[in-house]
Amino acid sequence: MNFDSIETGINAPFDPFADASRGEDAAVTKNIVHIRLQQRNGRKCLTTIQGLDTKLDLNKITKAFKKEFCCNGCVVDDTELGRVIQLQGDQRDKVKKFLVQEKLAEKDLIKVHGI
Repeated sequence: MNFDSIETGINAPFDPFADASRGEDAAVTKNIVHIRLQQRNGRKCLTTIQGLDTKLDLNKITKAFKKEFCCNGCVVDDTELGRVIQLQGDQRDKVKKFLVQEKLAEKDLIKVHGI
């Protein structure tokens, strides 16, 4: 039995962008907004929002998130995923509600990932 090829188990690293790294077409999937929880260290985590419309000003949206959720955040340029919003803490549910209320994305096109 070959144990070198087994990648599942207790010590397997978790990659929150694993489903987005299956090719260029999979990273930008039909205007679907991906909201992910990314573990940092200890109890700290980041919420990442990817796939918002390119016509939107992500800096203004980030500013609204920061004010509404009382957290810090920024816009990061990623080579594969494009521009991604990062927020401190677990803000997945709040972000989803905000995007639907402000009509920035449809509820059907929002996919929440994470724990």
